[in-house]
Amino acid sequence: MNVVLVILDSLRKDHLGVYGNDRVRTPNLDAFAGESFRFTRAYPESLPTICARRAIHTGLRTFPFRNRVELPGETFQPAGWQPIPEDQVTLSETLVAAGYNTALYSDTQPMFHPSMNFQRGFRVFDWIRGNERDRYRPKSMAPKEVVERNTVPGNDEAMVSKVQQYVANTRDRKTEEDYFAPRLFARGMEFMERSGEGQPFFLVLDSFDPHEPWDPPEEYANMYSEGYDGPDPIVPNYGGSEWIEEDELERMRALYAGEVTMVDRWFGRFLDKMGEAGRLDDTVVVVISDHGVALGEHGFTGKPFNALWPELTDIPFMIRHPEGLGAGGTSDFFASTHDVAPTILGILGLLPQERMDGQYLSVLMEGGELPPRDHFTLGYADHVWARDDRYLMFSRKDRSEPHLYDLQNDPETKRDLAGEDPDRVRRMFDDYVLADAGGSLDG
Repeated sequence: MNVVLVILDSLRKDHLGVYGNDRVRTPNLDAFAGESFRFTRAYPESLPTICARRAIHTGLRTFPFRNRVELPGETFQPAGWQPIPEDQVTLSETLVAAGYNTALYSDTQPMFHPSMNFQRGFRVFDWIRGNERDRYRPKSMAPKEVVERNTVPGNDEAMVSKVQQYVANTRDRKTEEDYFAPRLFARGMEFMERSGEGQPFFLVLDSFDPHEPWDPPEEYANMYSEGYDGPDPIVPNYGGSEWIEEDELERMRALYAGEVTMVDRWFGRFLDKMGEAGRLDDTVVVVISDHGVALGEHGFTGKPFNALWPELTDIPFMIRHPEGLGAGGTSDFFASTHDVAPTILGILGLLPQERMDGQYLSVLMEGGELPPRDHFTLGYADHVWARDDRYLMFSRKDRSEPHLYDLQNDPETKRDLAGEDPDRVRRMFDDYVLADAGGSLDG
């Protein structure tokens, strides 16, 4: 059996129809979910981009963050923003040893910084250059009028710089096929055309979309926006949303939704190609996101450390088995990014070369049971997060600035109970966060 792993960056669970959204059009992901086993309570074990991918590729937890080292050339280093440690074995290395052909296609540029080395274990890897801050072309190549059209008053200097670099990188783009998600899934389609009987394969398609910058072709944005004639807020400041006007915020949401729909369309085309090549009949397909993004909810935009509400933490996670195992089923097991590697190995009937922290979720697909997770914890920079069946808590790792929500009576997390119930905050911090961290959060 073959495996395809699709990682979508910054895809919010609540923007898929199958997870309850009735506004954003995601027909292909929704149809895929109908043929898959789907997790309704999935979270990254740590954020952001690099942390989540370390867990996905190793089956090991990155949180609690330990042994941080300064990396050359890295200007953004939240806790856990580190290469996969040399003593950890990756999923691709295990599959190569088992005789698999392994391939990685991605436009997720932080993975390919010289210090990261995420291509370990892949016989073929290709980085589609030019996304976000990738210094692919000099920023001076960005036409001033295009930069002004894609920034709004209030964008801070870092966000304007991101737009300048991105505009310079994409200045030659002409058709939808030139956008990043289409280019990535087109690589996947080419791979499927070449695939055949013989050596099994492990293909990873790691899409930076729908991560910002959000600049889908206008037909996608127009699905969710009417009458807007101002500059496009294609990147958010990471912090409070007071910097952006309400009409600009609505346009930002429309651009993000358009980006999600474009990703969905090209994911659907990739699945169609898999079907034409006969690969849907012998290939496991796993789809997961690393985290979400705030679009003005709770007063925040972007991915600030202190905004660990569902819009940032709740992710889609679906597994399609070629023999229909678990198809259409769901589980409320607390699933996570570090469960991906052991689950894939479990489906293939392979053992990891080294111990993994994650669970074999394939047991649930077969109708079995796993030792229950009565709670889950995660970390993001200097913040920690915990939830159980009823309550959600997050705070700084020194216990300050706590938030507490009763998910049973307040699923939209509108009423903060931390001031009313400090004992519960303390218990969740001590019994969940500190216990999972081995008693200490010192990095």
